Amino acid sequence: MILVGIDVAKDKHDCYIMNSNGEVLFSAFTIKNDLDGFDNLYGKILSLSPESDNIKVGLEATGHYSYNLLGYLLDKGLPTFVINPLHTNLYRKSLSLRKTKTDVIDARTIARMLLSDISLKPYSIVAYHNDELKSLTRYRFDKVKQRAKLKSSISRLVNILFPELEKQVSSLHLKAVYALLETYPSAKAIASAHLTTLSHLLYKASKGRFDKVKTLRIRNAARRSIGSSMPAKSMELKHTIHLILELSAEIDEIETAIQSIMDNLASPILTIPGISYHLGAMIVAEIGDITCFSSPDKLLAYAGMSPTTYQSGQLTSSRAKMEKRGSKYLRYALFNATQYVCHWDPAFSAYLSKKRKEGKHYYVAISHAAKKLVRVIFHLMKCGEVYSPIY
Repeated sequence: MILVGIDVAKDKHDCYIMNSNGEVLFSAFTIKNDLDGFDNLYGKILSLSPESDNIKVGLEATGHYSYNLLGYLLDKGLPTFVINPLHTNLYRKSLSLRKTKTDVIDARTIARMLLSDISLKPYSIVAYHNDELKSLTRYRFDKVKQRAKLKSSISRLVNILFPELEKQVSSLHLKAVYALLETYPSAKAIASAHLTTLSHLLYKASKGRFDKVKTLRIRNAARRSIGSSMPAKSMELKHTIHLILELSAEIDEIETAIQSIMDNLASPILTIPGISYHLGAMIVAEIGDITCFSSPDKLLAYAGMSPTTYQSGQLTSSRAKMEKRGSKYLRYALFNATQYVCHWDPAFSAYLSKKRKEGKHYYVAISHAAKKLVRVIFHLMKCGEVYSPIY
């Protein structure tokens, strides 16, 4: 067996090639992060064995730096293993007590891990192409997070400029309210505006839900407002609304692309009541190739939702917490999806009620329901079946 360890970096990659007997076939060498470098590595591997079944290539999961090399190796049909850097770090420390870490040592460590760790599974083409969905869901996650932060700023600015407005509308984040504040970004500006102009603006932006009576109530509140007249804050409010509207348009575009991919995948997890396209897409994207997981417990551990365990001598920890390692996006999606599923599905609702009656805190009970949901998702994705409450 030919074992290739690669330490990935931005501009170059350090490689180390050995065989299953521990003999060094190519001592540490460096390739550039370009096509010539990739071809150089592939040529060295082929010179040792033309059969891909006799080859294992390992590299660390180092984000986007490894993506192009990974795609190249998969296209060449080489069994490639993507290894968690945490595993590599712990394994390197187990080999020596000295605090030595170099790119060459990391490449050699990865090669030795391929020799010693038989539980590693090769990265699949399915997982590689699934990265497009993963990129979209993570991109959407970040955009929604940015928008939420900006919405908090809207609340803060309105509280300075026109605090009475919040009591006049059901939400500050309505299109009509944004249209009003974008045109008249202070209580003083609204108070001095002509009633007919205000009415037309709100009526059009709300599609008829804001009538003249509501408009008059808002203008009267503006005339009696204690809000400050601060041009700088008014400008900040207008710009913040612009940013939110731009982000919302971008999020809509991202969601359209996500839905298109999910429609093509036709994932069975969308048949579970309460799992929407957004959370379902994030779950599918983060899991990737379900065949990489041999059991629901492995999937739970990958999400970082398995409980920590501590035991030494007579001491055993009685308060287990989530490990919170692995994919934070998968953990977020599973935890939030569980709350919706417990609301819409009778079987999960009953399970949550049972855990609550046992005296468990709501979030602890949700974490138990999340474990149950992981088992269901694992079965559906493995077997390709639609959801049935009997699970």
